[in-house]
Amino acid sequence: MQMIMKSLGRPVASWVRGFTLLELLVVIVIIGLISGLVLPRYFDTVGKSKAKVAKAQMTALERALEQYRLDVGAFPTNEQGLQALMVRPAGAQRWEGPYLKKAVPEDPWGNAYVYKVAPSMKDIELTSLGSDGRPGGEGDAKDVSLSDKD
Repeated sequence: MQMIMKSLGRPVASWVRGFTLLELLVVIVIIGLISGLVLPRYFDTVGKSKAKVAKAQMTALERALEQYRLDVGAFPTNEQGLQALMVRPAGAQRWEGPYLKKAVPEDPWGNAYVYKVAPSMKDIELTSLGSDGRPGGEGDAKDVSLSDKD
């Protein structure tokens, strides 16, 4: 060590230099710019994947409801709802359920699916109300149904 100090003419600690405040600020600004460009795209992708999961779950529920209709002769009423897939409703003589392996799932945002049967009892509508749990909305809060085109 003494030899290095003598050959260079100054102590070793003087040529070990840290980052200046300006260099640190430039790095922080660059990280902020990259985050500003990448993170919105990432979260948009997450929202789209949740909508795809909701559609896949609704497709499975629709199949179970169709099997229920074939067995019982009609879809569950609005009052019976999706729980009729798991528990025999009163008056359902030919019920062969449960029609799902597990409990009725919540949508990817933790809300219950909205089930409606047409007055004719021949058509159903399944909807996820999105991240806000309310009808309508845009982006992540947009309602998702099987009829949506994506």
